[in-house]
Amino acid sequence: MVDRVLVAEPRGFCAGVEMAIKALTWMVRVFEPPVYCYHEIVHNEWVVRAFEQVGVVFVNDISEVPEGAPVMLSAHGSAPEVVAAARDRAAVVIDAVCPLVTKVHHEVKRMADRDYDILYVGHHGHDEAIGTVAEAPDHIRLVEPDDSLAEFTPGDPGRVALLAQTTLGMHEWEAVLEHARARFPGIATARKSDLCYATTNRQEAVRRLAEQADLILVVGSETSSNTRALVRVASRAGATAHRIDTAAEIDPGWLDEASVVGVTAGASAPDHLVWEVVERLAPSEGFELVSVTDEAEYFPLPPELRGFLSALQLAVEAGFCVKTPGNRGPVQDDRSWTATRALELIHP
Repeated sequence: MVDRVLVAEPRGFCAGVEMAIKALTWMVRVFEPPVYCYHEIVHNEWVVRAFEQVGVVFVNDISEVPEGAPVMLSAHGSAPEVVAAARDRAAVVIDAVCPLVTKVHHEVKRMADRDYDILYVGHHGHDEAIGTVAEAPDHIRLVEPDDSLAEFTPGDPGRVALLAQTTLGMHEWEAVLEHARARFPGIATARKSDLCYATTNRQEAVRRLAEQADLILVVGSETSSNTRALVRVASRAGATAHRIDTAAEIDPGWLDEASVVGVTAGASAPDHLVWEVVERLAPSEGFELVSVTDEAEYFPLPPELRGFLSALQLAVEAGFCVKTPGNRGPVQDDRSWTATRALELIHP
């Protein structure tokens, strides 16, 4: 029987996911279905299904997008040739890439232009890693966190850079960084870790949960790298941890010896799924929040979408003879509403 539930703060949607979900919500409200999206907008099954139900078609190749159809590029970042192909094919292209992923893309191009050999720590096959490596394939080598660097031989040992997928576990990044610095003392890295603030904050919150909980449940999909990292972080901290998509996946056997259960969520998991888990656990002494920091980060809608919607707003104002055209509208007030509210509009 579960006595207490500890709910991590922060958890769930990060600023990049908030931006991407709101952007795709705008697309389905403005355009007649189908609206196309290159790759899953975020790596969460519930979110993907919600958008599919209102006419979003997720594709893995731009050639699957009909000529002239609207298309959005996912939050994980796309290869340059994908972006170019989308612009050649689609009537409207909105790139919802997370700004923190864009930062890594820029760093890859900068280092490649300076003829550096780049070690990129990431996961083979992950959308973010694929898009990042494609920025400079002749200069970059992807290494898994557990890979040995022994076989890596740069052209110039004095011109080696180390970058990372934003959703790695902090311990994974630090281990590779230590080995790389030992072998290449002058290795170039970002002034701050490439790991995003949401990744590090959620991992710190999980470590805090592990100090008190007998069991930790991480809400999020298998395709979510940062969700899987949370499970690994919890396990390394000594807690039994399981990933679940929804409360329905909780194995009653997990709870036999669990008096205190910690609950958190990956950066692409909707918060209502967390509270359904808490309800399913039915703690006899209730729940409490375990907070490590407050997050106030905000990423505005993609510039292409802001421009398109602002033009549409002005056209509507003109068409209806609005007395004071140019007033603030929903685009300008984007900061005041959330991805959770956006999802409620399409999936009440």
